[in-house]
Amino acid sequence: MTGSVRLTTFIGLTTVLVIGAGLCVVVAVNRASARADAAPKVAVTRVASLEGAPHVVFRNTEIGSRYGLVSIVSLADPRGPRAFTDVACDRVYAAAGTASCLRTKRGLATTFQAVQLDAEWDEVESWGLPGIPSRTRVSADGTLLATTSFVTGHTYMQVGFSTATDIREVGRRDLGNLEQFRLVVDGRTVRPSDRNIWGVTFARDDDTFYATVATGGTTYLARGDLSARTLTTLRKGAECPSLSPDGSQIAFKHDVGGSAPYWQIVVLDLASGRAVTLDGETRNVDDQVEWLDDDSLLYGLPREGETGVSDIWRIRTTSGAKPSIFIEQAWSPSIVRSAGR
Repeated sequence: MTGSVRLTTFIGLTTVLVIGAGLCVVVAVNRASARADAAPKVAVTRVASLEGAPHVVFRNTEIGSRYGLVSIVSLADPRGPRAFTDVACDRVYAAAGTASCLRTKRGLATTFQAVQLDAEWDEVESWGLPGIPSRTRVSADGTLLATTSFVTGHTYMQVGFSTATDIREVGRRDLGNLEQFRLVVDGRTVRPSDRNIWGVTFARDDDTFYATVATGGTTYLARGDLSARTLTTLRKGAECPSLSPDGSQIAFKHDVGGSAPYWQIVVLDLASGRAVTLDGETRNVDDQVEWLDDDSLLYGLPREGETGVSDIWRIRTTSGAKPSIFIEQAWSPSIVRSAGR
C-alpha cells in the first residue's frame, strides 16, 4: 500500500511536471509567434517616397513580420521612416537600378540562390549558389554583379572553409568563378589547389576590381583585371576590400587575433601605400564595409543578447575615431547616391 501511494504520488508529480512544461512550451511558442507577427515599431513609409533622392538600401533585422526584408531609408535621415519591399534576402546590395539578393531557400532540402532585381524590385534572373550566401556587390553603374558563397563551412573563422566567387555582366554573360583566373602572387604566376577568393569590390572602369585571395595560410589583397582574367596580389593580411567612391582608398578587415580571428578595419591609401587602423572600434568587425562617403564607413555588427538582430554602425576613417549607430536593426547596407535606383 505504501508502494502504491508512492507510485501514485510519483505519477501525479510527473503529470503536473509534464503539464507545466507543456504550458511553458505553449506560452513560449505563442510569444515567439507574436514576435514574428508583430508590426514594425519604426515609422513606415512607401518605397516610392524615398527612391527619388539618395538613400540607403539594407536588410531589416527588426524581429517581426518584416524581418529579413530589403528596406530603404533616406540618406539624409537614416534613422527616420523606413520603407519595406516584399523581397527577402540574407545579403543585398543595390546600385544604378540593379540589386543583388542572396538568400537561403529552406524546405525539405535547403538550397541557396542569387537573384538579380530591377529598379522596381522585380526579379530579372535567378541562379543557384553552391553554398551559404556570404558577400555580394554591384558595380557603380549597375552593369557588373559579384557573389560569394561558402561551399564548405559557414564562416571565415572555420579551418578548411571553401568559397566560390563569381562575377556576371548584368543581362549578358557569366564571367565565371574567379578561381579560373590567372593568379600572380609576389610577381609569380601560381596554380595552388587551395586558393579561395572572396569579397569583390568594383572600380568605376568596369574592368578593374579588388578581392581577397587566400592560399598557403595567407590572405592577400588582390587587384583583378576582367579583360585579362588575372588576379595580382598587392598586400598581405587584407580581407573583404571595399573601394572608396573616388577610387583612392580601400578599406578592409585585418586579422589581429591569435588562435581565433579577430578583425579590425584598416584603410589603405592606394597612391602612397599608407595604412591607417581604425583602432577606435574595438569590437570584432566581420563584415565587408560600405563607404558612406570618402571619409566614413558603414558596417554591420550583431546585437549582443538579441539573436538575429544586428545594427549598422558608422566610423570616420581616422585613427582613434569612435563608432556610432547609423541605422538600428539593420544589416548589409549599400548607399544609392543618385536619385532613383
